[in-house]
Amino acid sequence: MFILSLTYLKGNDEADKHMEPHMAWVKEGYAKGWFLASGRKVPRTGGVIFAHGDKSELEAYVAADPFTIHGVAAYDVQEITLTTIVDGLERLKAE
Repeated sequence: MFILSLTYLKGNDEADKHMEPHMAWVKEGYAKGWFLASGRKVPRTGGVIFAHGDKSELEAYVAADPFTIHGVAAYDVQEITLTTIVDGLERLKAE
């Protein structure tokens, strides 16, 4: 499993200009079956995506995010190994 943590490099006004294509990119990540959950950081300084799949494919996909292309945000892709999971979320552990 991976945590894709994005941090805004530009202000929220600039992020908002690219939000629609970014959200289309996010929805495509869900359609591919890679993304499991996502949302904004609080305070709004970026976002987080929980994902699974091949690391090199995810990194290539992150490079195609409109936020990345337009320099709005930078990503940190962190792989994690889950060892304990609440009942009902076993899918997070399976690869």
